[in-house]
Amino acid sequence: MRDVTAIIAGRGALPALVADSLGRQGAPFHIFELDGFAMDNPAGLPVERFILERLALLFNRMHDLGVTQVVFAGAVARAALDPERIDAQTAALLPQILPALQQGDDATLRAILQLFTEDGFQIAGAHEIAPDLLPEPGILTASQPGPVDETDAARAAEIVRGLGQLDLGQGAVVADGLCLAVETLPGTDAMLDWVADVAGKKRPIGRGGVFLKAPKPGQERRIDLPAIGPDTLARAARAGLNGVVIEASGVMILNRAETVAEADRRGLFLWVRPA
Repeated sequence: MRDVTAIIAGRGALPALVADSLGRQGAPFHIFELDGFAMDNPAGLPVERFILERLALLFNRMHDLGVTQVVFAGAVARAALDPERIDAQTAALLPQILPALQQGDDATLRAILQLFTEDGFQIAGAHEIAPDLLPEPGILTASQPGPVDETDAARAAEIVRGLGQLDLGQGAVVADGLCLAVETLPGTDAMLDWVADVAGKKRPIGRGGVFLKAPKPGQERRIDLPAIGPDTLARAARAGLNGVVIEASGVMILNRAETVAEADRRGLFLWVRPA
């Protein structure tokens, strides 16, 4: 009997892409969706929902189904636990869960991983299940970055490394060497929308710039590897940028053909830059 994989799903397209990859491999899987963070599910895949307050019951359910491997896929946000919903088994895990929720994202994710591994599950990264989500280095679009874009990308990479040391965001927008925005808790979409709506009014039209996304230094890549998709390119275009830069081997592209087509349609470059 083949090992069974549990997909712990959050928002976005990634859970379904991981499920599709497992299906093509003939590997059995079950999808468990965190309540309040519905995944994109155009194929109507069967999904079981769970709440963090009953995490121990989720573990029991996965053991009953023969799950041996877990992959985390999709976006979630930290929320306060509801004491009235906590079951007795999960209450025993609170000394590990609660301190982590008061720390940064990476600390929280490491604590959650530890709980799963202590219960006997192996953890796989989404990029390990679906390696085609990680593109090879190079420029994927007709539009190419110029010398100023390359300088801006280097500056943005420096900024993101600094953010990572503080366990903050995974992206920055730089134009002509000036940092227009950095990614924080609201995420990439909110940052790019802010550049379009606020920063864009304070700089000359057509000034350009780049959005760079990269994992944090020392980041736990099995659970929080960053990703972009078509909407990222659409927002970058609305923000008046010249292109999007992602770190090779560190950022997934969801729906790659559609993402590259969106970039070409908008006249932006999409550069997979070596770290």
